Amino acid sequence: MFWIAWKMLIGNRVKYLGIIFGVVFAALLIAQQASIFCGLMSLTVSQIRDVEGPSIWVMDKNVQFVDDIKPLSDNELFRVKGVPGVDWAVRFYKGIARARLQEGNYEQMILLGLDDATLVGAPEGIFMGSIADLRKPDAVIMDDAGYRRIWPGEPFRLGRVFEMNDHRAVVVALTKASRTFQSFPIVYTRYSQAVTFAPPERKVLSFVLADAAPGVPVEEVCGRIEAQTGLQALTREQFLWKTVRYYMQKTGIPVNFGITVFLGFIVGTAIAGQTFYLFTVENIRQFGALKAMGTSNWMILLMVLSQALQVGLVGYGVGVGLAALFGWVSRGLSRLSFFMPWQVLAITAAAVFVIVLLASLLSIRKVLIVDPAIVFRG
Repeated sequence: MFWIAWKMLIGNRVKYLGIIFGVVFAALLIAQQASIFCGLMSLTVSQIRDVEGPSIWVMDKNVQFVDDIKPLSDNELFRVKGVPGVDWAVRFYKGIARARLQEGNYEQMILLGLDDATLVGAPEGIFMGSIADLRKPDAVIMDDAGYRRIWPGEPFRLGRVFEMNDHRAVVVALTKASRTFQSFPIVYTRYSQAVTFAPPERKVLSFVLADAAPGVPVEEVCGRIEAQTGLQALTREQFLWKTVRYYMQKTGIPVNFGITVFLGFIVGTAIAGQTFYLFTVENIRQFGALKAMGTSNWMILLMVLSQALQVGLVGYGVGVGLAALFGWVSRGLSRLSFFMPWQVLAITAAAVFVIVLLASLLSIRKVLIVDPAIVFRG
């Protein structure tokens, strides 16, 4: 019976392709927009992910996301170090600085200041120069995307000089860093150097990076830090999700992408449902013949659902494949933020299942109530 259902489905190639098109369109739009949304969210936390080593981020209790900098007093570092269970703690500066290039242009840069002694948080993707060169006077490390933005079309070269806050900065190394939501060039330097590059403030400490002592749960140490210092202490994963939740709750990004995904779902359902209904009406005599031969309503129902499932599988596979191809091509050409985790595939599969289920329900009643005698009518 299922083989007969398949032959009926592909008997009219135009209507079959019409149903497939509706499902492909919906799957493509849902997977594409959801992946771009995930890509944007990954940009918001890229700098948290790039800081390897510390498992605890300590900050002002009112900080809502990674770019919401509320400076701390340098004394807070020693208070954190004195909390039982803390293995080590270092300073970390994060801010926006304006650089003056030798050509006379100005450029906004993300300035990261690493602990002078340990260089915790240093980038791992250095491909020119060395992290040890950061200990030289006025030394900075720049990301490759930022270099290309400032000096487009020019080959990578160390020794480039620019100014920040009337202080000389020399590029001693180049690194690959994750793209950020703000897309500014990223500059790494020592903490003591960063506070001279940054605009003068009474408090300059952005975060305290720490780690728990061996054998002590990280969450427990975070609780001790909060209880003893009054600061906010989060694990790396907690800080990641706190930042993502901020952008989801406080910005219009989820609503904008959600509307597009919903429209794709509606259009896909409408196209697939209408075409599937026309397909059913066209084959109503065949269904009547099957009922005249003794086929039960349950078997007819299973045949219709199997047709919908076959359409859903083909449409889902093609749609998700086209979305992945779009992401691969666009990332190479335009550096589009595109990230397709397994959750996107699961959500798209669920949406496609609902689409084909609704499409089949639009026509299934007509099949179930068909009179077998229709076969003998003119």
